[in-house]
Amino acid sequence: MDVVRLGIGPLTPAEVVAVARDGVRVEVTDECLDAVGATRRHVEALAAAERPVYGVSTGFGALATKHIPVERRAQLQLSLIRSHAAGSGPEVEREVVRALMLLRLSTLCTARTGVRPIVVQTYAAALNAGITPIVREYGSLGCSGDLAPLAHCALALLGEGEVRDASGAVRPAGEALAAAGIDPLTLAEKEGLALINGTDGMLGMLVLACHDFGRLLTASDVVAAMSVEALLGTDHVLAPDLVGMRPQPGQQAAAANMRLALADSPIVASHRDDPHCPIVQDAYSLRCAPQVAGAGRDTLDHARRIAGHELASAIDNPVVTPDGRVESNGNFHGAPVGYVLDFLAIAAADLASISERRTDRMLDVKRSNGLPPFLADDPGVDSGHMILQYTQAGIVAELKRLAAPASVDSIPSSAMQEDHVSLGWHAGRKLRRSLDGLARVLACEALSAARSIDLRGLGSAPATAAVVAALREGVAGPGPDRFLSPEIEATVEFVKSGRLVAAAERVTGPLA
Repeated sequence: MDVVRLGIGPLTPAEVVAVARDGVRVEVTDECLDAVGATRRHVEALAAAERPVYGVSTGFGALATKHIPVERRAQLQLSLIRSHAAGSGPEVEREVVRALMLLRLSTLCTARTGVRPIVVQTYAAALNAGITPIVREYGSLGCSGDLAPLAHCALALLGEGEVRDASGAVRPAGEALAAAGIDPLTLAEKEGLALINGTDGMLGMLVLACHDFGRLLTASDVVAAMSVEALLGTDHVLAPDLVGMRPQPGQQAAAANMRLALADSPIVASHRDDPHCPIVQDAYSLRCAPQVAGAGRDTLDHARRIAGHELASAIDNPVVTPDGRVESNGNFHGAPVGYVLDFLAIAAADLASISERRTDRMLDVKRSNGLPPFLADDPGVDSGHMILQYTQAGIVAELKRLAAPASVDSIPSSAMQEDHVSLGWHAGRKLRRSLDGLARVLACEALSAARSIDLRGLGSAPATAAVVAALREGVAGPGPDRFLSPEIEATVEFVKSGRLVAAAERVTGPLA
């Protein structure tokens, strides 16, 4: 993808990821700029009229009853941005800020916000120049828009505040704009409000999370298949006729992935028809792997639908209708986005929980079906992967806390004018931590499963063997205890980068 064009329809999730993470350029169509200009003329007509219009000739929030004279309206917009750029805390990740900026720009391009074309052009130019405003962790309640995060971005367009330039260096915004050949904006009526009134921050985090969670779900199926081999489990429970008795689509996809990953596995076949095998049925963490991962997939599908609807939205307050009315509305409320951000955190926590249980079985000599205690080379002298499971357990405990929903909370603001808020931004922030934790838990399971397969010495399925071989390029096999943390981090990168799934897919073909 070389360029993302705005003004020809809703953005796709892939386009958001490309601009946010890969720095793909944006291009605003001439048709879009013409439509934006036409809408702006309605705002200018209303600004000249006697009747007060919210956001054009009045104050904001609880101050909406105060009429602002014509000569003070430019100051009104500037004051709005300066006062609302009130974030605090750690700096938000560059990819989140770029996603937020792209989504606000996309809404401006709907021609429903009433800004001038120069606002659209300046926003696009800053994004293309790699100028990333410094946005702080706290400041959004997920209602009336992601106010503080968006205000920090708007402030940078005015040449104020701090940004990171394309090289990542922190610079004054005015200096960075000048270096990029961009003139700072001077805001006119309604434009300050249009720059900060949207769900862009929480939506950007949702789109990125959907992309990441989808990749981790596929990885979890491959890793679960490795654990089935590691624990001398069976693939009988993955049979299409059995999983088909419960037609949950996510479950079908997860089971199909596991079947492909386990195809032609000598380690599974070694005890499949053994009448003396003492294992009557596998533990839930193996037997129910596709059910749990499948529920995560179905949750993700729902989240993707909500994200798609939001990407097609024009969110501002007030909004300029096609017939020229400027109307207040409540579309900025983040409840739809906040709910699914919280829902995904629940799914991520449960997927990590079942992964940790499989790892624990591999390490327990009473439940591992013949593996050495803790997969140690010389148990007693060596501790093997004992503390790796502690790391997993600590992460899973954290993910369970992060699964507590943010969207059920609300703290009134603006002198009770804004008396119910979504806290969707908070849901997005904790989901990002949840998905990072899930990747780490899956990496630990993959590390233990690979060691278990090696220790069995019975061979493994072509797909899982390919995964173990790819992992062994950066992480050594079984042996005496060694510094384990670097191996865990290398495996985390192996999972997050997609290389684990890619290794399996070289054998299986594309996995769901």
